[in-house]
Amino acid sequence: MGSLFEELEACEAAARARVEGLEAELAELSGKLELARGSLERLRIARETVAEVLAEMTPEKSAAAFDQTIARESTASAYAGAERHVIGVLTVPNWQPGMEVEVLPQVYRDILEVVADAPGPVRAKQIVPRIGLPAETGKIEGTRSKLKRLVERGWLDEDTPGLFTPARLRTAKSPNSR
Repeated sequence: MGSLFEELEACEAAARARVEGLEAELAELSGKLELARGSLERLRIARETVAEVLAEMTPEKSAAAFDQTIARESTASAYAGAERHVIGVLTVPNWQPGMEVEVLPQVYRDILEVVADAPGPVRAKQIVPRIGLPAETGKIEGTRSKLKRLVERGWLDEDTPGLFTPARLRTAKSPNSR
């Protein structure tokens, strides 16, 4: 009977070695899986960012808006020539009297419409669902940067940090009227 116990011990040792080998393989594959997940997440974020940037600038509208803005600025101000030195397409031009929201990309027009229709100051997180985006941190931050850009360019006001209102410099017309 001694040889039967020896045989069982040998089988147990072989099974243990196989289990340890598989556990080591599993640990290696888990590490590779985490690296692949990280790479996938970075690619997803890059794709979303590029999609947002491309959505903001349709080639015909952006070029036409830029040309219209330059033409208006050259007749409106002695300093308008400075705007011509901007490299690339200016998707959100500085607001000038008589300028219509049609010069803006659609997402900016949507934001202006929501702000104009609000009974008081609004936050980025209130605007996001109203323009059809999911209320995720990334979308809220992207919208906040668009709001800040609109403030910078004279389309909106931000008297209190994070609270946006239609620009007071504008005429009595709402930003989405024609």
